[in-house]
Amino acid sequence: MNEVLLSFPEPRIALVTLNREAARNALNDAVRTQLAEIFGSLSGNGDVRCVVLTGGRSVFAAGADIKALAETGAIELMLRANHRLWQAIAACGKPVVAAVNGPAWGGGCELAMHADLIVAGESASFAQPEVKVGIMPGAGGTQRLTRAVGKFKALRMLLTGQPVNAVEAECMGLVSEVVADDRVLARALDLARDIAAMPPLAVAQIKEVVLAGQDASLDAALMLERKAFQLLFASADQKEGMRAFIEKRPAEFKGV
Repeated sequence: MNEVLLSFPEPRIALVTLNREAARNALNDAVRTQLAEIFGSLSGNGDVRCVVLTGGRSVFAAGADIKALAETGAIELMLRANHRLWQAIAACGKPVVAAVNGPAWGGGCELAMHADLIVAGESASFAQPEVKVGIMPGAGGTQRLTRAVGKFKALRMLLTGQPVNAVEAECMGLVSEVVADDRVLARALDLARDIAAMPPLAVAQIKEVVLAGQDASLDAALMLERKAFQLLFASADQKEGMRAFIEKRPAEFKGV
């Protein structure tokens, strides 16, 4: 059975679904490998303009598979080079919307933070509880979380391992919006549909500049923004978009 499912619910949108509900979508090697393969393929798929990532209606992902890690040695862990699998998700050129129902804990929280937007259900929760089993986050939990919510909120989660609910996560800046549990996937697809209707080159440049600019000085980040802004004036979509605006008609963006 595939640990991760890929479907295309409508044109230009891909839906990636974790498929280990009995194991609360624990992120074992098979899941991470399949996620990397799927996101790698979607990144180069010209027919896809946005990706929605979900774990289903009851749980997003409850963390790493602790049973598979309990007796693992340091050298074995290093040789697995799992960071390369995570990098395939982080490097996806398409916008990713995470639809989170239930717990997104440990590796599940880290997986959600690989997305560009997070839609959370009212009963969703987020946690980095690795400290409780004698370790720490190893897939970006200390770094992405701190960049999202700041040092003091991040360290409260990291040092105590305690979860935060969806409303608090939204207030902290960890999620984009909170909706009713039964609306999570529908809302994520709404956002994906809106994004997919935008000019793909502009969308790609926005994502790239935002992510690259986070770790740059303001002057360097503004230079990246300026160059990307100028580059987009070489696209046919820029001409189409502005002409459509002037002519008061819907634009037809082709990604060129």
